[in-house]
Amino acid sequence: MGDIEKGKKIFVQRCAQCHGGGRRQAQDGPQPARPLRAPDGAGRRYVYTDANKSKGITWASDTLDIYLTNPKKYIPGTKMVFAGLKKKGERADLIAYLEDSTK
Repeated sequence: MGDIEKGKKIFVQRCAQCHGGGRRQAQDGPQPARPLRAPDGAGRRYVYTDANKSKGITWASDTLDIYLTNPKKYIPGTKMVFAGLKKKGERADLIAYLEDSTK
């Protein structure tokens, strides 16, 4: 289990620019403010790529861990320009924060 406070810092530093915070519309990416158990492409306020929709992912801690390691490798054709988090501890912290903040 990761550290929620460390994960929040990672989110603010590396994710919030595109994914915003709270429930307002994101500028470049979908909001993480929906439950993690939702299928990819399920958001109503964001236009997902066909690659994301056809991957058939239901977001959970295990799929997020794989995705956040290297988004373009996990979903070729995604619009996500983020290179990924190579450190397992950072991914665990970010996932802990996302799980806590999307309850």
